[in-house]
Amino acid sequence: MAQITAALVKELRDKTGAGMMDCKKALAENDGDLESSVDWLRQKGIAKAEKKAGRVAAEGLVAVATSGTSGVAVEVNSETDFVARNEQFQAMVKNIAGVALANKGDFDATLNAAYPGTGRTVGEEIKEAIGTIGENMNFRRSVGLSVNKGIVASYIHSAVVDGMGKIAVLVALESEADEATLNTLGKQIAMHVAATAPASLSVEDLDPELLERERNVLIEQARESGKPDNIIEKMIEGRIRKYYEEVVLLEQTFVIDGETKVSKIIENAAKSAGKDIKLVGFVRLALGEGIEKAEEDFAAEVAATAAGN
Repeated sequence: MAQITAALVKELRDKTGAGMMDCKKALAENDGDLESSVDWLRQKGIAKAEKKAGRVAAEGLVAVATSGTSGVAVEVNSETDFVARNEQFQAMVKNIAGVALANKGDFDATLNAAYPGTGRTVGEEIKEAIGTIGENMNFRRSVGLSVNKGIVASYIHSAVVDGMGKIAVLVALESEADEATLNTLGKQIAMHVAATAPASLSVEDLDPELLERERNVLIEQARESGKPDNIIEKMIEGRIRKYYEEVVLLEQTFVIDGETKVSKIIENAAKSAGKDIKLVGFVRLALGEGIEKAEEDFAAEVAATAAGN
C-alpha cells in the first residue's frame, strides 16, 4: 500500500477543498492515487459539499420538537427558500429536531449524535445532503428548555409545514395546573413572544450592557432639553420603566388583548386554575437573524466568469 504523506493529503485538499480526514480516507481507499481519490470524493459528494460550504446560507427552516416537560428549537440553514420547501430538506430538519430533543438541545451533542437510519452523524448527514441537494447547508443552532412539572409549549410563525417555519418559539411553564390550561396559556404567550421579540424574561435577566446603552442614549436626549439634573434624573427613571415595558417579557402588554401585562395574564390564569403558574423561560429563533447575507454583484460575477476565474 502506498504511503499517505502529509504532502499528498495537502495536495488533495487543495484540489478538492475537502477536509483533511476525508482526504486521508480517500487516499487510503485508493492506494494513494491522487486522481482516483478526487473521483472518490466527488462520488461521495464530499468535494462538492466542501466547495459549496463557502456560500452564505441564510434561508432554510427553524423547527420545534416537544415532549411534555421538554422542548427544543433548532435552525438549519440553506442558501435558498426553494430548498426550504424541498421535502428531503424538511425531513432532515424534522429528524435533527428529534435528535436535539433526545439530547436536551445540546448543540455539540446533537451535531455528533447518530442520524436516524443512516449510520452517519447529524453533521455527516448534512454534508451528504449538500452533495445530494446541491446547496450549502448548515445546522446553525439548537436550544432546549425543560421544567420539572408543567409543560414546554411551542409555536411556529409563518409555518411551511407542521412544526417548521420562519420563527420558532418555546415557552416553559412550571406548574401543577391541568395540561389543557397550560397548553392554552403557553401557546398564547409563545405567539406574543413571536410578535414582540423580548430581550429578556424579567427585569433582573436583562443584559446590563443593553440597559446601560439605553440609559446613555436617554441621558444625552434629556440633557439636550436643557433641564436641571434633578429633573433629568426623574425623566430617565420614567423612560427606563417605559423601556422595560418594551423589551422585558413579563413587563410587556399582552398583544392578544392589548391592555394587560403578561405577568398579570399569568397571575389571572393561575387564579382560574387554582394552582401557581410560573413562566420560567422562553426561546425565540428567527430564521437567519444575525447572518450577513452577501450582496451579489451580478456584473462582477459575469466579468469573473468571462475572465476564467
